[in-house]
Amino acid sequence: LLKQKAKSSNGSLSTCQTHSKKKNALKVGGGQEVPAIQGKGKVVKAKSSQKMDSGSSKDNPAQPKSKKAAREKNLNSSKSNGKGCQEKKKNGNVLKENGDVKHKRRKTEEHVEQQPKEAEIWFDDVDPKDIEAAIGPEAAKIARRKMGLETDESKKSLEQVLVKEKASEGLTRAIAMDCEMVGVGAKGEDSIVARVSIVNQFGKCIYDKYVKPTEEVTDYRTAVSGIRPENINTGEDFTTVQKEVASILKGRILVGHALRNDLKVLLLDHPKKKIRDTQKYKPFRERVKSGRPSLKLLCERLLHVQVQTSEHCSIQDAQAAMRLYTLEKKKWEAALKNKSNNKKCK
Repeated sequence: LLKQKAKSSNGSLSTCQTHSKKKNALKVGGGQEVPAIQGKGKVVKAKSSQKMDSGSSKDNPAQPKSKKAAREKNLNSSKSNGKGCQEKKKNGNVLKENGDVKHKRRKTEEHVEQQPKEAEIWFDDVDPKDIEAAIGPEAAKIARRKMGLETDESKKSLEQVLVKEKASEGLTRAIAMDCEMVGVGAKGEDSIVARVSIVNQFGKCIYDKYVKPTEEVTDYRTAVSGIRPENINTGEDFTTVQKEVASILKGRILVGHALRNDLKVLLLDHPKKKIRDTQKYKPFRERVKSGRPSLKLLCERLLHVQVQTSEHCSIQDAQAAMRLYTLEKKKWEAALKNKSNNKKCK
């Protein structure tokens, strides 16, 4: 009995070992059929464990390869799609930019076409501000250039601003006059004429003479008048100058700044309806907000030029007064005409 027990215990151990070997064999075999010996000695075919271990990557290496390939394919396709989108976007941006450039170019071409040409702008005593309001800044710029009101000092000198190029040098219907004076008397407070300058409507000088003093000069006022002893000592006689100036003024419009003083030292008179005094012109006074504006102030504000910066020049002052007059000539003359018509009606 003891021998039989010992044999039976050895047999059970061998069957357990064989069973564990069968399991290991199944695990190692994967999808192949492996014979296994059961406890009673029967041979049994082991089925494939592919269905059971389908989710594991170790037991089934074939499936992960296909999944990996699919993933790589998806990634490649997504990358290619992204590149395509980017390319489209880039192309879209390029197209948009090209469109913008074309649009801008078309706009600039239209703008260039719409800009007035210099030959098309004709001015006749019209304020450039009115031209700018009606036509545009480019037209006003052309008008200023033609009228000699260019603000860029590097392009035009003061003389070019005040004098019209290639214009008549003869007498015109309107003329401008200015006189330089020196002081006489105990303190030099009284004034006598030392120089007379007259310009035509285009700023061309038609008369300029120094005058011999009729009294002893006590103050030459050189810092303002620019007159020196040698200028007037060799000048023309007063009576001669007076007659010549009177003949020039006869029947003409006289333009100037504070003309009352100039006529006083010349001992001359002129019809009030023929005088155009830039100091007394109401629109000028309103613009610069001054009851008695200086010629220097009017030129700075209205002509954008500097005059009387050092010693005065009677030619330049007469040119400046004429330039101010021609700037407002149409309005000025129309206002005077309406005024005279209203008086006649009354």
